Amino acid sequence: MTVEKIEQTPGGVRIWACAKASVSACSFCGVESGRVHSRYGRRVADVPVAGVPVVLWLRMRRFFCDNETCSARTFAEQVDGVTSAHARRSPRLRGMLESISLAVAACAGARLAGRLGLVTGRDTLLRLVRAIPDPPIGPVTVLGVDDFAFKRRNTYGSILLDMATHRPIDLLADRTADSLAEWLRAHSGVTIVCRDRAGAYAEGARLGAPDARQVADRWHLWHGLAGYVEKTIRQHRHDLRGPEHDIPEPAADSAASPDVEQIAIAAEVDRVEAHAVVVRIREHFQAVQQLLAQGESVSGTSRSLLLDRKTVRRFARAGSVEELLVKQRDGRPGPLERFKPYLRERWNQGCTTATLLLAEIREQGYTGSYPALKRYLRLFRAVGAAPPATPAAPKVRDVTRWMLHHPDDLDDRERDRLNEVLARSSALARLAYHVASFAEMMTGLHGERLDEWIAAVEADDFPHLHSFTAGLARDRAAVVNGLTMEHNSGAVEVVGNGCAVSSPASRAAPPLPTRTAPSAPTAVPA
Repeated sequence: MTVEKIEQTPGGVRIWACAKASVSACSFCGVESGRVHSRYGRRVADVPVAGVPVVLWLRMRRFFCDNETCSARTFAEQVDGVTSAHARRSPRLRGMLESISLAVAACAGARLAGRLGLVTGRDTLLRLVRAIPDPPIGPVTVLGVDDFAFKRRNTYGSILLDMATHRPIDLLADRTADSLAEWLRAHSGVTIVCRDRAGAYAEGARLGAPDARQVADRWHLWHGLAGYVEKTIRQHRHDLRGPEHDIPEPAADSAASPDVEQIAIAAEVDRVEAHAVVVRIREHFQAVQQLLAQGESVSGTSRSLLLDRKTVRRFARAGSVEELLVKQRDGRPGPLERFKPYLRERWNQGCTTATLLLAEIREQGYTGSYPALKRYLRLFRAVGAAPPATPAAPKVRDVTRWMLHHPDDLDDRERDRLNEVLARSSALARLAYHVASFAEMMTGLHGERLDEWIAAVEADDFPHLHSFTAGLARDRAAVVNGLTMEHNSGAVEVVGNGCAVSSPASRAAPPLPTRTAPSAPTAVPA
């Protein structure tokens, strides 16, 4: 190329140039020709200089093709590294934009490109990514499969990874067994399939690669166990409350002074019971049970009450309405929860000014509102005193978290409170023992202990854990492989969580940290 002129403009740098080669090769047959047909101007965007956009204004030529067997009569010359057919960007600029879009995706890539002097938009970056040809799928021996959302709660597909390189190799339009089985039949050689607990993938792997070993992901096993552990703790939630949290029996002498602790607990119960969600759950439960008792089906009840079928089914399976209200009664603590012992102590010391108490707890990290504090202090003003500053009973979520964590990862306060709960409840102590045994089996890759662990769990009266063990038994071979082999689906989850293609403007999320199975907590003695 010969540079003819360089011009600085408010929009960037313009460079006028022309090709100086006397001949050019035909883009169709490759035969060189020196006969010029015509000349024309061409505008090509190039990589920026010091953050300033650069545009090439080129004088190009069209040549006759002298090869009589060639299908083209004329062809346009191309300059290697500068131009390509029908392109308005140089190959270097296109490569930079492709690298940015692959690294940070569309919206973030457009913002980054603008800061670097690359004028582009998110739709352009998406088109460039989609135009990149798919690499050939080579031999795959260890395959990872998981689902991802084209549009969350609407349309889902499946992503396949080569677990040897942790790189995606294909996408399936759905997450059915037939699609996976068809892919496996077309790509023989898969000996191990890493998957979650979904039945469709298990069936697809069995049909498409019957000789392959299926490996259930350890994280999904632990996550599934965590859900059943929380349900079991909710079933024994009364064991979480110590004697100091029990509601005392009312005094026989009506003239006796009121028990402040009893009044405070009763007021909290009344507040929860009066909540709109609790009232609605009670009304729906009664209506569902009444319709089902009259012989109405689940679908008919759903239509009559304008409720989702899953909600009706959950209400139908509940033994009582109390099972449905556990989450509302033991929900997430509010911002004032951890300051209540301090407020009770200060109130009993004589500090009853709400604004002063607000300032004190603000210094300690309170982020809630002033009206919430006033509502909490209103009962104390009516009674004339505050209950003793005893710590609140632990929540179900807190005990679940403590039980699922390694003791070394808990602070002294959490460890002591967990030990207090386990000392009060033999059932929860047995539950903690089973959790610790499973964690030790999983982290140590002792899959041969699975049958022994299942037998120990089924010997105890834990209906929710029995549902978990029944699922393990149905998928026993894959679970044993997951608890024995090094393979897992962590890489599939990382890539799958980064997929988001619900619209042209959507963008992939940044890479997430690889999940690892938790370390085994110390076993609780039987």
